Amino acid sequence: MQFVSLLFAIIGIVSIVHAHWLADIPHRGLAPFAGSNYPVFRNVKDYGARGDGVTDDTAAINAAINAGNPCNRGCASTTTTPAVVYFPAGTYLISSSILPAYFTQLIGDASSPPTLKATANFAGFGLIDGNPYYSPVLNWKAVNVFFRQIRNFVLDTTAIAPGTAATGMHWPTSQATSLQNIVFNMPVTPDVVHVGLFIEEGSGGLITDLTFNGGATGASMGNQQYTMRNLRFNNCKTAIIQLWNWGWTYHGLSINNCQVGIDISAGGSSKIETGSITVFDSTFTNVPIGIKTAWTTTSNPPTAGSLILENISVNNVPVVVQGPNGNTLAGSLGSSIIPAWGNGHAYSGGSPSLPNKFSGPFTPNPRPASLLTSGGRYYTRSKPQYENLPVSSFVSVRTFGAKGDASTDDTASLQSAIDTSVAQNKILFIDHGLYRVTRTILIPPGAKIVGEAYPVILSSGSFFNDINNPKPVVQVGSVSGQAGYVELSDFIVSTQNTQAGAICIQWNLATSGTTPSGMWDVHVRIGGFTGTQQQIAQCPKTPGNPTVNPNCLVAYMAMHVTKQASGLYMENVWLWTADHDIDDQGNTQITIYSGRGLLIESQTGPLWLWGTGSEHHVLYQYQLVSTSNIFLGQIQTETPYFNPSPSALVPFPPNPSLSDPDFSVSCAGSQGPNCATAWGLRVVNSKNIFVYGAGLYSFFDDYSTSCSTFDQGQRCQQRITSIEGGETREVNIYNLNTIGTREMLNRDGVRVAWYEDGRNTFASNLGVYKSG
Repeated sequence: MQFVSLLFAIIGIVSIVHAHWLADIPHRGLAPFAGSNYPVFRNVKDYGARGDGVTDDTAAINAAINAGNPCNRGCASTTTTPAVVYFPAGTYLISSSILPAYFTQLIGDASSPPTLKATANFAGFGLIDGNPYYSPVLNWKAVNVFFRQIRNFVLDTTAIAPGTAATGMHWPTSQATSLQNIVFNMPVTPDVVHVGLFIEEGSGGLITDLTFNGGATGASMGNQQYTMRNLRFNNCKTAIIQLWNWGWTYHGLSINNCQVGIDISAGGSSKIETGSITVFDSTFTNVPIGIKTAWTTTSNPPTAGSLILENISVNNVPVVVQGPNGNTLAGSLGSSIIPAWGNGHAYSGGSPSLPNKFSGPFTPNPRPASLLTSGGRYYTRSKPQYENLPVSSFVSVRTFGAKGDASTDDTASLQSAIDTSVAQNKILFIDHGLYRVTRTILIPPGAKIVGEAYPVILSSGSFFNDINNPKPVVQVGSVSGQAGYVELSDFIVSTQNTQAGAICIQWNLATSGTTPSGMWDVHVRIGGFTGTQQQIAQCPKTPGNPTVNPNCLVAYMAMHVTKQASGLYMENVWLWTADHDIDDQGNTQITIYSGRGLLIESQTGPLWLWGTGSEHHVLYQYQLVSTSNIFLGQIQTETPYFNPSPSALVPFPPNPSLSDPDFSVSCAGSQGPNCATAWGLRVVNSKNIFVYGAGLYSFFDDYSTSCSTFDQGQRCQQRITSIEGGETREVNIYNLNTIGTREMLNRDGVRVAWYEDGRNTFASNLGVYKSG
């Protein structure tokens, strides 16, 4: 008897040790505009799910998702009904699709990921269907599906007959969405037709740490652009089928025992559907055909199928790149490293010229050691989930009196919570809410902060409303260059009402050593949602009217990395000034003004930007000034939809101390139409800048899309990428894709690449640029 008691005591201790803190922490999240008693956090077992591998848990899981009447079938989008739906460890048998709502996160136990296992008679388009077809069109317009996560699951279709169509997950989504730490298990038989991940539309996004075992296709995907890293494919017939894209960045692929690694041949040589892919720091093992393409020297469109490979390890890959009709473009028997190989259009230097159309090896980028791991790959780190820590390691902002109701001044409470958590060496948990602040919130070294369902820090009041004296809303580090380390994840910084002097995030911290500070899923979302007072009622769109409404100046800058700051890792960070009202069921457009996107002035770096985006800021989306050692993986931008009415000459006068572009000077004389329009990427007097994929888009001219096609001359704006200054060197760009822009790339005001020379699918493409 004593032995049995001891055994149960040990089992109890083990259970306590392995209990995931997210299940045990008190959940006090408040959705202030969702109605009383709205449940932000839901544990599926509280809704009847068993997770025993025997009971059909489909209805219980969907009941947990639909509690509180969130935005689901027939709803366009919302920010008012956020939810975290939590799955404890176990095996959840399901007979039809799990249907997550808008602004809903599905999160499994990170210490022991639960399994969603399909029954043999499963009916549905995906074990998880992230955007259902209730009609011939998707429930949500894929390019407007934001702020969603799914992480820590095993999706198992092995009980479904191999010859029956089955999909692990259907995921047509866009910015500020992510998949992380998911395993797809499918049958491994010659007749299998299962697909792990299916994406057909959208504008992503980040996907990381996925494993695909078996199946006909690991991932079959089409989307405007994506960043995907650390994907492993084992024993799939084809690891990846690229249905279509404009640009795609793959890092850390591991493709093993598959018949084809990546198939980008869709459409054939007469109409290639894949715009471009960039693959680097990846491994192909026992793969007869590494990459299958339809590209030839005469294929159409001329730059479609642009392919860039760098630091690729191949082991028993007889054909690395196979062209149409089975011809080998690049081969390798045995084991080898491919330093760099590609096909597409290449440019160099700073003079206008016709592109060099190439196919074959080229000189790889000269990677600075500060950006690399000991193995020579670019540094990566997945979002920490603290799965091995007990709930006692966390402290909630609610215990410090913070309300999160969008009206109470939470400045003092939030600051006290941050300071106390650092002093006690604990992780601060920000329960969902909209936390209104009227002074700068300082995040000191040592802070670790994680949010629940994207809580919002919301600036308000006169302190942030002086355009001539801008102030940070959230400041990391007290002064530029302060030494220290922080981890920030899963929250939003925004502004309320007029905030002409608000710098949403100012990063001062200098982190040294092998582990940089990090931001994961920390977003700037300016305007366009309930609580901001920057919606349709206050700031309706005004086509044809160049007059600025002074009440709609909503931010000075999204994010500033200051001169002495260094050692920052950013992943899936979206710096978005809203172009439409997310809480309006028509997604009606609005006109609001944010001066600047992301300014990086870090003199030494290193900085890593994985899967980041910056959109609709007046002067620029990304600006790098007198900086060095910066990695940018598949950046994505959009110009304000109202340009040129008004143009970028107003309402934010250029600030020389921030090296702002002065369009009154640079656009003087004959510089073409729509010159005074926001830069997508501007690099000034900087070195060792490495861009692995970029989508810089300009879709509108005074809210009209007629300017963005090749037929109309891609005339939404004249220029979008600028490299400037005598100190600039080693700016290296792979697969730059632009839309609506005539001059794709400029060096010191001189055009380097012209849109028509880079004609691709919908975008124009430049495969390789090296500044020298």
